[in-house]
Amino acid sequence: MTTASMTMSHSMADKPAEPARDKPVEQLAADNVVVVAPVAEMPPTKIGRGRAREALSVFARAVLPPLIGLALLVGIWAIIAMKTSGFPSPLKTWHAAVIIFSDPFYINGPNDQGIGWNILSSLKRVAIGFGFAAAVGIPMGFAIGRFKFLNAMVDPIISLLRPVSPLAWLPIGLLVFKRADPAATWTIFICSIWPMIINTAVGVQRVPQDYMNVARVLNLSEMKILTKILFPAVLPYMLTGIRLSIGTAWLVIVAAEMLTGGVGIGFWVWDEWNNLKVEHIVIAIFVIGIVGLLLEMMLLQIAKRFSYEHS
Repeated sequence: MTTASMTMSHSMADKPAEPARDKPVEQLAADNVVVVAPVAEMPPTKIGRGRAREALSVFARAVLPPLIGLALLVGIWAIIAMKTSGFPSPLKTWHAAVIIFSDPFYINGPNDQGIGWNILSSLKRVAIGFGFAAAVGIPMGFAIGRFKFLNAMVDPIISLLRPVSPLAWLPIGLLVFKRADPAATWTIFICSIWPMIINTAVGVQRVPQDYMNVARVLNLSEMKILTKILFPAVLPYMLTGIRLSIGTAWLVIVAAEMLTGGVGIGFWVWDEWNNLKVEHIVIAIFVIGIVGLLLEMMLLQIAKRFSYEHS
């Protein structure tokens, strides 16, 4: 290589590279130069506003539909009150509710007590009748689902008695127990037992046969089969039956107390009708619905807590 060419090579090597921004696009592509545009950072205020808008949108989607539904209900109620004489308006009912719930636990006599005592009395009857139904119905459901002979024997009886109206059992209770309170509890028991029996039995029958084959190979006892295999698998079905039963129990107790009297939300409704206080009846309807909703939500939370994965 000549001295001139070596000098030219050194001068080209020492020459700084030409800035990429001064070259045309074609030259950049030819030189394999990648230009990365700077990322514009969003100001913190804009980020905060975006998150606030998103939270507001989620809140609106969760709250607005129920509010619109309640407003529609109150509007229809107000229209009916305007068109029907004697039917209380929402405002009149609200004023009556404020008076009732300002002292819900007063006692002026055995048949004149606050709405709080009436609700607690009804819940007590429901708890006793529902507890007896669970104590009998759940084990019976396991037995019916486990043994085919017992299932074939009991199935016609259940099919015959389950469709009977709840209030048809009340005179039987009055005849046997001679008192209104245990008769109402008996009605709760006999009406809430069927969903627990049926759902528990169906859950046992749907346990995979492979589980039972493994239990037979391992020579597990009946108690081990019940606690380790059947109970975890049947638990979702059993909780569904309990939810259905508690709804039936709360529904029946109101009708039973209307007929038997005493202290209870059903008797309170009937007593207020006899006193021509229709606004109190409307209040009782809302109270019955709210208590039933709370019972349903409580059992839903229990069902989530004791799901198959937790058992």
